[in-house]
Amino acid sequence: MQTYGEAVDQLIAHLARRRVVQADRIQTEHVETFMEDLLTTRSPATASNRYRALQQFFAWLVDEEVIAVSPMAKMKPPSVPEQPVPILGDDEVRALLATCSGKSLEDRRDEAIIRLLYDTGMRRAELLGMTVGDLDLDGQIAFVTGKGRRHRACPFGAKTARALDRYQRLRDRHRYADGEALWVQRRGRLNESGIATLLRRRGERAGIGAVHPHQFRHGFAHAFLSAGGQEQDLMRLVGWRGRDMLARYGAVAADERAKEAARRLSLGDRL
Repeated sequence: MQTYGEAVDQLIAHLARRRVVQADRIQTEHVETFMEDLLTTRSPATASNRYRALQQFFAWLVDEEVIAVSPMAKMKPPSVPEQPVPILGDDEVRALLATCSGKSLEDRRDEAIIRLLYDTGMRRAELLGMTVGDLDLDGQIAFVTGKGRRHRACPFGAKTARALDRYQRLRDRHRYADGEALWVQRRGRLNESGIATLLRRRGERAGIGAVHPHQFRHGFAHAFLSAGGQEQDLMRLVGWRGRDMLARYGAVAADERAKEAARRLSLGDRL
């Protein structure tokens, strides 16, 4: 709603400078010049967000019969270049883990979270939705519920299993130990703002800046493919339904993977 309101307010200010004060006087060229101004002062992503918000606004005006036709009916959205998500290298992940070397619940929890994200590539929402019963430490499997309420098994390694076990032993003594949520904090279950805060703090302490959960997902995809993993297997592990996602994830390192593949093949050496 905030983005929606900002887009409308900014358009109104733009129109006021052109003495257009009535909704039924707004023409396509008025919105186009507004978008052009945005693209010279803001990022393409911001302009795209404003475009979508204004589309909804004018559709609402049509529904309310304030205007007959949306001035954006035949407009095309601004082009937004894809921005590859920077992945975290092994040294950076080691630096993050080094900040979790203490014995507090927060240290044990954060180490377990970082290792689980790095080891499985699961989504933030999937991680936060986990219950105590979703972990099989003996089988080294985490069960998550992904998009479309689809269930998926995420295998992890021995070090992640050890970190999870150490966290769970402290969690069992926590004031919210009786709750179902696997991840807890001082005021109850860990939420989106909680995980954003813990990763930002760990990143700052590690000297690598703010860290986002999606970086681990991109990093997992890149590492899996670089190690020779099959694309079809990766799709099942991370819960992708379409192959188009393969081009998006790990894109920042795709050129390096291609170069390494060329070095391994050394096609010219066969002559």
